[in-house]
Amino acid sequence: MSALRDKYAIVGTGKSRLGQVGANSLALLEEAIKNALDEAGLTNKDVDGVVVRGPDDVYSHHQLVAARLGVDASFSTSLDNGGASQILSIILAVMAIEAGLATTVVCGYGRDSWSRTHAKGGAGIAQNDLIPAAQRPKEHGPEFGHFGAVSQHAFGARRHMFEYGTTRDDFAAVAMAFREHALRNPEAVMKKPMTREDYYKARLIVDPFGMFDCSLNSDGAGAVVVTSAERARSLKQKPVLIKGFATHNNTKGWIEEDHMLSTGAVDSGERAFKMAGLGPKDVDTTQIYDCFTYMVLTQLEDYGFCKKGEGGEFVRSGALRMEGSLPTNTSGGQLSEAHVEGMLQIVEGARQLQGVYGVGRQVPDAEIALISGHGGNQVCHSTLILGRA
Repeated sequence: MSALRDKYAIVGTGKSRLGQVGANSLALLEEAIKNALDEAGLTNKDVDGVVVRGPDDVYSHHQLVAARLGVDASFSTSLDNGGASQILSIILAVMAIEAGLATTVVCGYGRDSWSRTHAKGGAGIAQNDLIPAAQRPKEHGPEFGHFGAVSQHAFGARRHMFEYGTTRDDFAAVAMAFREHALRNPEAVMKKPMTREDYYKARLIVDPFGMFDCSLNSDGAGAVVVTSAERARSLKQKPVLIKGFATHNNTKGWIEEDHMLSTGAVDSGERAFKMAGLGPKDVDTTQIYDCFTYMVLTQLEDYGFCKKGEGGEFVRSGALRMEGSLPTNTSGGQLSEAHVEGMLQIVEGARQLQGVYGVGRQVPDAEIALISGHGGNQVCHSTLILGRA
């Protein structure tokens, strides 16, 4: 895989409006892709590949996206790995271009979670209605308080707390750091500062998670444009090189073996670092899939930024803040910018390496970014390593 290192690049990034937008996921994704193409100095006529993640209940989502873009694609498909899909879309884009199936591929994801949950005159939709029937728990269901991703991840958080002495103070350190970053991001949904007192005052969702441990219910979309590094040199925007990537799936399940404590980031990260010819010490910024605060902590351990069980101490040290040793989720992440299943983390990682932000928002001299994706009933994982051109 090292033969693909630096051979391909992200040449454009885009977002839609975020938060309580009141638009469907297709419209939001179209908006984000248009912005990404504009940034790259390209149009739909330059696109011959579409790789997107769509809603679970939409058939052939990629065809709907391509139709809205006015693209007859040489290579086009939809993905179904949850939050691991967004990085996987870039991996597939690279593989398609390498195989001669396409030359320029748009990758993206849009969601309208806020609009869907407020579609009935403010009454909302029951949480379980948002989960496809095939993904709902079978043995222990909602009648036992086990519904959705919150309770599933809560088991993992409690296991980590039991094994390593992790505390809610550690989770608070993650939430507060990302909120601080969001306050510097004009596009972020969350605009109010968060103190430790605010964190503990927030209502409990599923023990040990309070409201600020959980990612946002958002409308939003993100997109990137992938093409060869050779072609990138002639385009409008400064490219960001794709240095390494990998996936790993703990498909035995979340409750098997040590999967709650050691995610697919262990194997995915090892292979991505090997492809990139780099290690954890080379990374200047990370954009971690933060569906819940606990998942940030355990992934940082799994990637080797600290030892297993020492994630709490690491995040309490201030490492994740802009002035820390590993600025993380510098846009606010899914906890404070918007939850778009990891797509905005890719956008943020690329923009940090392009150096487009001003003082206070820009990671100084950032050359290497690691981005993670996690999902598919908590078992699928993907890793992307980007480099400054």
